Amino acid sequence: MTKEEILELSKKVCKNTLMETLDIEFTEVGDNYLIAKMPVTAKVHQPDGVLHGGASVALAESVGSMASYVFLNTDEFFVRGIEISANHLKSISEGFVYAKASFIHKGRTTQLWNIRITDEDENLISLVKLTTIALPKKKQHD
Repeated sequence: MTKEEILELSKKVCKNTLMETLDIEFTEVGDNYLIAKMPVTAKVHQPDGVLHGGASVALAESVGSMASYVFLNTDEFFVRGIEISANHLKSISEGFVYAKASFIHKGRTTQLWNIRITDEDENLISLVKLTTIALPKKKQHD
């Protein structure tokens, strides 16, 4: 698939999901990474007006899981997140955050992702590690 086809597929599969609710948009794909952006508005704020850590984690898991979906054979497997850890390093109250998921390990069964969430000036907002698992789809008998 071309990069444009991958981004269009990413948009299509997010219809009526949490990713659409949070206005997450996949913006760039490379040989071993995927980038998504999310607007920082009151919809994703904590009560004191800064980006909620849970929204950051939702962004990270969304981009990491979509990257697994893009880079693995999803005709034979489906992907699930099985562990996530996040360090929130800087607060942000407006603008956009960008999450870049890059492989640390690409195994047949498990994948380990490094996800850097940055602001528009490339300041590191959160650093996230996500483990995904590829589980075989059950074959239908004719």
